[in-house]
Amino acid sequence: MLRLISKSLCLRCQRVTSLPLTLRPCATLSSAENQQTVEALYDLSVDIQKVRKLNGWVLHQSPAYTKEVADLLRDMGASGSIIARILTVYPESVLCHPEQMRAQRELWMSVCPNQKDLVAIIENFPASFFTSSSHHDNQQDNIAFFQSLNLNKRIITKLMASAPQSFSRPVEQNQVMVSTLQQAYTELGGEEANMKIWLQKLLTQNPFVLLKPPEVLRENLLFLREKGFSTLELLRLLSKLRGFVTELNPDSMRRTLAFSQKAMGCSEGELRDMVLKCPALLYYPEATLSERITGLLAAGISVSQIIETPTVLELTTQIVNYRLELLRARGYDIRTGSLDVLNGTKKDFETSQGKLQLRRERPLFNPVAPLRTDD
Repeated sequence: MLRLISKSLCLRCQRVTSLPLTLRPCATLSSAENQQTVEALYDLSVDIQKVRKLNGWVLHQSPAYTKEVADLLRDMGASGSIIARILTVYPESVLCHPEQMRAQRELWMSVCPNQKDLVAIIENFPASFFTSSSHHDNQQDNIAFFQSLNLNKRIITKLMASAPQSFSRPVEQNQVMVSTLQQAYTELGGEEANMKIWLQKLLTQNPFVLLKPPEVLRENLLFLREKGFSTLELLRLLSKLRGFVTELNPDSMRRTLAFSQKAMGCSEGELRDMVLKCPALLYYPEATLSERITGLLAAGISVSQIIETPTVLELTTQIVNYRLELLRARGYDIRTGSLDVLNGTKKDFETSQGKLQLRRERPLFNPVAPLRTDD
């Protein structure tokens, strides 16, 4: 979470530029460590040396509420080891006033009533929970807004945890961006009945899309339309890319597409087909694409194969070479075979290897278990 300094901090505190958002106006920075805080953290088995190294300034703050934080987490079912882990990773939590912490627990439990689940969220996203009390009203308003969109509580909880900035800012900003996304979806032919599911997928896969200026989305869609993508294709891209379309800009896409077309020697139509199969082509830097294309060609893979299966460009050169070694050991000739066997996650690739092994070991004819034609 972006750390801000409260305007009401004393002048002495304001000179410390790295102080986090949770520091209260009444907190004071001392040249000596707050021994009560240090001892309380020791008692909770917190890694003090790690705290000193990464967030040593916290130990100089007074007052601190170490015991109160531990009690709150313990009341929610957190074990001693989890409490120690949270305070080690995010010691700033001890600067939250007890009333503020109780208000946050009540707020979060309005969308995550299971305390065990909430403890797990705090363990993984402590900065999202221990936030400034000045954001409480905005958080409430944003929760109400996303509930009005009929998003389920699990989705809202995930958004609050992974993109807390979206909930700390005025609700009007999120309303504008969501409205822009919905408008783009319907203008591109998206069905109203599928709007909720589409929006949920987009927000969960890239919650930071809410923080982007709405005009960025419009500019990118206009650029892609000018490059010849049809309305239906733009909808497919918007759905495939989820929120990534807002991470791009026309200049970067123009450079990347021009490089890809020159490197592949393909037509504009072939380039569009490649993008539809592999949207990553829109946002990979030219240097990355250059390295991967060079590596594929050096491995004996042809340009026509890459054009046919551009998703292979999502793999690093190291991964491609490693997988090629394993495939050659199975007797697979990548120069004449499909590149599909290279694609996917590690699990997908292992499955592909297993199928190749079965084909190699299976007898040409078995009257009891004949070969299937789709093998």
